[in-house]
Amino acid sequence: MAVWAVGDIQGCYGAFMKLLEKIEFDPKKDRLWLAGDLVNRGSGSLETLEYIYSIKKSVEVVLGNHDLSLIAAYYGIKKSNPTIDPILKSPRAKELIDWLRGQKFLHVDYKLGYCMAHAGISPEFDLGMALQYASRVEKKLQNDEGAAAWLAKMFKNGINRFNRDSSKIDIDRYIVSAFTRMRFCYKDQRLDFDQKGPPTDALRAKGLKPWFECENRKDIDLKIIFGHWSTLGFYQDEHVLGLDTGCVWNGELTAARLDTEVPQIVSVKCEEGIDPGA
Repeated sequence: MAVWAVGDIQGCYGAFMKLLEKIEFDPKKDRLWLAGDLVNRGSGSLETLEYIYSIKKSVEVVLGNHDLSLIAAYYGIKKSNPTIDPILKSPRAKELIDWLRGQKFLHVDYKLGYCMAHAGISPEFDLGMALQYASRVEKKLQNDEGAAAWLAKMFKNGINRFNRDSSKIDIDRYIVSAFTRMRFCYKDQRLDFDQKGPPTDALRAKGLKPWFECENRKDIDLKIIFGHWSTLGFYQDEHVLGLDTGCVWNGELTAARLDTEVPQIVSVKCEEGIDPGA
């Protein structure tokens, strides 16, 4: 059995299938970890979601910001767009969205020594806190009666620093934003949700560092797999493994094999993406 983690697919179904062929993925015996942002922007979002759903017993998924936007569009909270319209118009829309709502914000495997969250883990969270707060927002999203109203509140501006004395909604906004949207942090551990580019000397001069370099970041004993940051590209150190290599932006789709002593990295070129300069 092989265990592979894959970065942001974003509806690039052709590249996804090509990557699975290249790593010889067999859903009957292998496991697939998906770092979120399964859909949106790519032209094969419906096909991507349908395929992942068809092998759901062999897959671990964490939710990304684009996945949450799809769910919000299903509830009429956000506008749809041509790449997710086919999902919303599908006769299986409810089935697919209900399954997506049931996915995690954080996946942990102590045996393999990895955990996975779309954007990473807040520098203010140790692993126990991260699991606790991920479970908290997962339950809100999975609540059939309250999910839509709760999710609508998640798209409003919230706090950029964790504060237990904040309102319950602001705490939830922080949790969701940290797991799905963060890239940079300040020295005092405030998160920045606006910067989307790569780390630069100019940003560092302003006190902005990647979240995984944040001073006094709480220790996480497991290596953190994340996506979300196409302008960072593939990144690996002893603590984190970043797998968003900009597939939808005519970059690559990347997988990392996790059940080997050293992660085996495999990528395929995306030929169906969007020209970032267009």
